[in-house]
This record gives sequence, C-alpha cells and structure tokens, in this order.
Amino acid sequence: MIDPTTIDRIFQTAQILDVVQDFIPLKKRGVNYLGLCPFHNEKTPSFTVSPSKGIYKCFGCGKGGSSVNFIMDHENLSYVESLKYLAKKYNIEIEEKELTADDLEKKNQRESLMIVTAFASDYFHKQLLQHEEGKSVGLSYFKERGFRDEIIEKFKLGYCLEERDAFSKAAMAKGYKLEYLTETGLTISKDDWKADRFNGRVVFPVFNIAGRVIAFGGRTLKSDKKIAKYLNSPESDIYHKSHIVYGIFQAKRSILQHDQCYLVEGYTDVISMHQAGIENVVASSGTSLTVDQIRLIKRFTPNITILYDGDEAGIKASIRGIDLILEEGMNVKVLLFPDGVDPDSYARSHNDTELKQFIETNEEDFISFKTRLLQKEAKSDPVKKAQLIKDIVTSIAVIPDKITRSVFIKQTATNIEISEDILYNEVSAILRKKSEKKLQQRTYESQNDVVREKKKTQIPEGTGEGEIFEREILRLMILYGNLPLFEIEQEGEQKAQVLSVAYYIINEIEPQKDILEFRHPKYKEAYEMIEEQMLTNGEISVEALTQSNNPLISSLSADVQSKAYQLSNLWTKKESFVETEEMTLTQLVPETLMSFQQHRVDLLIKESEDKLKEPLTNEDMIEILNKIKTLKSINLSLAKKLGERTIT
Repeated sequence: MIDPTTIDRIFQTAQILDVVQDFIPLKKRGVNYLGLCPFHNEKTPSFTVSPSKGIYKCFGCGKGGSSVNFIMDHENLSYVESLKYLAKKYNIEIEEKELTADDLEKKNQRESLMIVTAFASDYFHKQLLQHEEGKSVGLSYFKERGFRDEIIEKFKLGYCLEERDAFSKAAMAKGYKLEYLTETGLTISKDDWKADRFNGRVVFPVFNIAGRVIAFGGRTLKSDKKIAKYLNSPESDIYHKSHIVYGIFQAKRSILQHDQCYLVEGYTDVISMHQAGIENVVASSGTSLTVDQIRLIKRFTPNITILYDGDEAGIKASIRGIDLILEEGMNVKVLLFPDGVDPDSYARSHNDTELKQFIETNEEDFISFKTRLLQKEAKSDPVKKAQLIKDIVTSIAVIPDKITRSVFIKQTATNIEISEDILYNEVSAILRKKSEKKLQQRTYESQNDVVREKKKTQIPEGTGEGEIFEREILRLMILYGNLPLFEIEQEGEQKAQVLSVAYYIINEIEPQKDILEFRHPKYKEAYEMIEEQMLTNGEISVEALTQSNNPLISSLSADVQSKAYQLSNLWTKKESFVETEEMTLTQLVPETLMSFQQHRVDLLIKESEDKLKEPLTNEDMIEILNKIKTLKSINLSLAKKLGERTIT
C-alpha cells in the first residue's frame, strides 16, 4: 500500500503536460495542447491536454483522465504501478517492503515477468562492473569500443558469466520462479536441466517506452563461427519485437526536441551515436520494420532518416519496407555510409560536429535515393528501366498526401527522363485498384452494418435509456455541484439556507432511492463518491474525482470537464440555451431530476405490467394493479410539472 500523503504528492507533482509529452509531441492551442492520440491511429489531432484542469481527453476514441490514468492506459499498468512509475520519474520516495517469494506468486504474470527482467538487468549490470570475469571480459570489450562510464550506465549494459546457470541459480535463490525465468527466455529449461540463455555474452537490455526492461540482446565475444553472434529474448507477454525499437526510451526526448529520428540497425550503432552527441537515434535490431514500430516513432516525429552502411545488397533487400513508412505519411530520408563503414564505426572515429555535418550533407529523400540506386542496376537496359519505373511509382503511390505525391512525380520524371503524364497515369492506376479493393471491402462490411451498430449502441444490462439521465445528473454535479441553487427562507432573523446544486440533487434522490437509484455501475459508483464527499466535507472535490483510483470515474470526470463535451440531447427540444447553461440551473436541475423520475416510473410500470402476464395469486395481482395505479398517478403529476415529455 502507498500512503495517501504520498499519493497526493505524486498527483500534485506529476503535471499532465509533462507526463504526456514524454510520449507524444503536443502543440499549444489556446490554453490547451493538441496532438495525435497514442491510443488509436489518427491523422487529424483530436487528443487534447488541459494543464489547468490536469486532464487529457481524446475526442476520437474517448479515452481521458489524469496523469495516472494516462500511464495506466499507455503502459498497460495497474493504478499502483502507475503511481510507482510517476514516483520514480519525479524522484518521490515510496517505502515498500521487499517482495518475498509469496508476494511474487500473487503478482499477475505480466508484472511478474517485468519484475524478473528488472532483476536480470540489475544482476547483469553488477556482474559487468563488479565481478572479476565481468570486468576482464565484458567491461574490457565495451571500453575497447570507447564506451564511457556514463554511456554504460545510461544503457545499463551488462555481462552474463560464462557458467551454465549462474544467473538462474542467483535468481531462484532470490525467490524468482523458474516458470517466469523461462517465459522471459532468460533461462532455458528442460526436465531437471537448465542453463542461462546469455551465458558468456555481453548483454544489452531492451527498454520499453516507459523505461522498463522487457527483453535482452546478448553478443558473444568468441570468434567461433558455430556460435550465433547475437542472441535475443524470445517473444513473451511483455516483449513483442515488432512493437518496439531499441533505444526509444533513451531517445524520445531528443527526438521531440529535434523533430527528427535516425534509424540504424544495431545496438552498438545507437550507443556509439549517443556517445558522439546524437541522441535522437533508435535501432530496428536487424529486423524488418513493421507498421507498429513506424507508428511508435511517429508518435514523436514524422521525420525519419535511415542510416545504412555501404552494403548495397543489404539495402536493396530492406528498402521495400520503407514503403510502409511512406504509407504512414512520414517524411523519409536515407543516408549511405562509405563502403565498409557503419554508424558505429563512423561515430567512433569522428566527433559529433563531423558526424552531424556528414549526415546533413549526404542524406537525401527516399524516392531520389531509390531512383539513383535502381538506375545503377538498370543502366541502359529498357526492360530493367521499365521495372525501375514500376518500383518507383509503387513507392510514390503509397504517399497519402496528394501534394507530396505530385512533387515526387515531377522530380522523378526529371531524374529518369520520362514524361510526367506517364508517371501520373501509373500512379492513378495503382490508386484506382486500391480504391476498388476498398470499395469491395466496404460493400462486404456494409452487409453487417446493422448488427455492428446494434452491438456498438448496446447499453449495459439493467440500464436501458436511463443511462443518459444518470450521466446528465453527474455532469451537472461535477460541473456545478458547489454552486448555489436555491435559498430557503428561515423563521425569525436566521439567515436563509443556501442549497447547492449537489445538495439539492442528493436530497431529491435519497428519499426516492427505490425509484431513482443509479443502475449503471460506473455512474452509481461516481454518484456514491460524490455523496460521500458532500457528507464529509459539504462540497465536491472535482480533483479527487479526476484522481480516483477507479479509471472509470476519473475518465468520466475528465470527459465531463472537457471543453468539447457535447450536452446530451435531453434538452434540445426545450430551446433553453439562449442564456448560458449556468444561468438556467434553477430550471435545468429540477427538470432533469423530474425527467429521470418520469423515465424510471415508466420503466416500473412496464415491469409491473409484464408481471401481470405471469401466473399470479389474486392478492399478488391486486397488489401489482394498485402499484401500477400509483405509478401512473405519479407519472401524470410529473408530466404536468414538466409540461411535455422530454424524451419520446
């Protein structure tokens, strides 16, 4: 458990703008900030951050809440783990007892895997710096590559002893279960035999975007060609190699600052460039780029430069994947190092100024690079040149922006000496085929539209249309709960009693709990929290709602406070919004409650009438008929007060 004082300190310290900008770039729009939502793929920004309210809200997918909610949603962490993440970020100390073997068993599997990889990272790092073998073998290797102490610390580089199961024994002695060691790939186990996957290797921890270790890469220092040079962690619940790029945690701030990302191939390329003063760099770790990796980079910048070594054969095999980057609307440049040189060796042999100057001078847009590369191969062969044109056109066609496509068509036409019209026709043909496929897909999907719409608009069981009333009542309480609504005259010289909006609503609902009790779980819990605040403090704390450890309540609070929140259509028929909403509260609040009551009475009448269809005793039937009569009388009275039905 984290004590309430520490939780309050975390919430007060963790400013929403600072937290969100660790993950996505934001631009100031008035008093708020706007960016692309990290929770769904979008091209037009709909993700808003309000520093004054301490909330975020996406008007595309609906996610919203406090800084803690953001970490929960973004990193898939629990409430407590999100608090720990923010405490670590802001150097807020949290006292916790050491995890025992029993504690570890109670952790869910994902968190257990995270704990195991964190232990492994610390263990390998200590072996590198403190163990004789680690210092003489692993540390010597890193020092030979010129890595400074602060760089070794920054990337938590490590070493696994050249003993069959030294790490596994140490981990199990600390209480870590063998099943989690094998699940993360740290230990290879079969029957009673077990071994460390990375024994005798220097180790490169792989961090996720939040700075937690999720996997490892291990490099052998032996020259034996029968031994794989690199070994990587296998896929697991916490590590999907197609979703992560190496170095993203260490690079994200620099990528945001420079609005530029350099993509290299390996671990040492990243580390050497950091040491040379270029920190906005990540690695694909030898794998082909995936859409998920591209979108991860795109969260921070739309500009990417891919740094290749001089191996043209390898480049030709990999450039097809760059079309995926273009398709995501990113600006792609390419840099080719001289033969036999890679980013690692160049960074180690040049200072940061020389490296930056080399990149700026030699990088070129991808379409030009690809054209030049293929022209070398085609030379004067007409068949190969025709294939070259098709290859270039295929890349241009995936670019989503029309103006950018047009610019590249014009440029390519000049470079390969061909008519622009031919290129336009080829691009149009490709786009037409894509459109036809999309149309066919939409036609197929439209056959199930009715079913999908029904599923999408389903209201949780037991709530019916009443959900709209429950939400509207909570909206009024959160936005205006502490404002005065009515004054009640007192006898004699006593001052008039002022009823706040929240106090009035609670006092109207409580005597009629049998009718007006909230049925939707999210709204019911939020109402009960507000009710408790009123009983305890006499007023509502919106901040406490936004910072609730229940993500449904905090999200609801953020949603209601968001500027673009649209008032429900509950009152559109009354045409009562010529004045500001706050000015109409004396009418709006009572009418909302009466409409809610009217809806619930209608529902109870229907439920009672349905019961009459069942086999009943005479006494039960008379009781139900009397109940229906009473309910209809209440309904008639409410209809007269409202003057009209609110919802038909």
